[in-house]
Amino acid sequence: MFRLFTGPLALGCLLILAACADKGERAVDEAFADLNVIDESNLSDVMLTVADPSEAVSYFQRATREKPDRIDLQRGLARSLTRARRNAEAVSAWSRVTAMPGANEQDSVDLADALIRGGDWDRAKSTLNGIAPTFETFQRYRLEAMVADANKEWAKADSFYETAVGLTTQSAGVLNNWGYSKLTRGAYGDAERLFADALRQDPTLFTAKNNLILARGAQRNYTMPVFPTTQTERAQLLQTLALTAVKQGDVETGKGLLREAIATHPQHFEEAVRALRALEAG
Repeated sequence: MFRLFTGPLALGCLLILAACADKGERAVDEAFADLNVIDESNLSDVMLTVADPSEAVSYFQRATREKPDRIDLQRGLARSLTRARRNAEAVSAWSRVTAMPGANEQDSVDLADALIRGGDWDRAKSTLNGIAPTFETFQRYRLEAMVADANKEWAKADSFYETAVGLTTQSAGVLNNWGYSKLTRGAYGDAERLFADALRQDPTLFTAKNNLILARGAQRNYTMPVFPTTQTERAQLLQTLALTAVKQGDVETGKGLLREAIATHPQHFEEAVRALRALEAG
């Protein structure tokens, strides 16, 4: 009896061991596959945040050639092209992403952003109009405001800027944009208040400082506001105020401000010196 069952028993054991081995190999393969996905995901994150933009573009170009159906890699390529300021290619990349299965509303917002960077305002507006109104993000409303500005739809622009400000805790940039919109409309008092709000959010934002000077100068207010500046920044702002005064017809005031700018600058302020010489010669 023992000999009769030894063969089948041994064969069964071998089959069980083989099945276990197969399962073990599959488990190892799956574990390595998961590990590769994690490593690839981490590398993608690094490429999109700290890597040189050109290196990131090269990485995602290789990755999308190997796996063209991976929407996450296509997004990575589009974002890296945007970071590298290769706007035309970024538009093409985001257009490809929005046409893929699994595309979402944020992809359309990113496409609109790329279109604005490339100066295609009409298509950007059309893209934003196609996004569900329930998709409410800071970036979406900031872009909506910029498009409304470009079309001189002032009421819409103000509404979108206000909504965008309410959706972020870091509103300095959008407040500066809103202020510049008011400045171009000739609403100098409103512009000045918005630039001041931007500087309360971010005292280092030099564009808001310069724009605030422009708004004050347009109102013939030629005194420097109180906010923290370096010596070089103060000299540059005094020059901006001087040139604004000259543009307003207040030439003598402009000359005085240019002299103050030259005296304030820690080095030779050639641009201000040339401007002053031209005014004195004229």
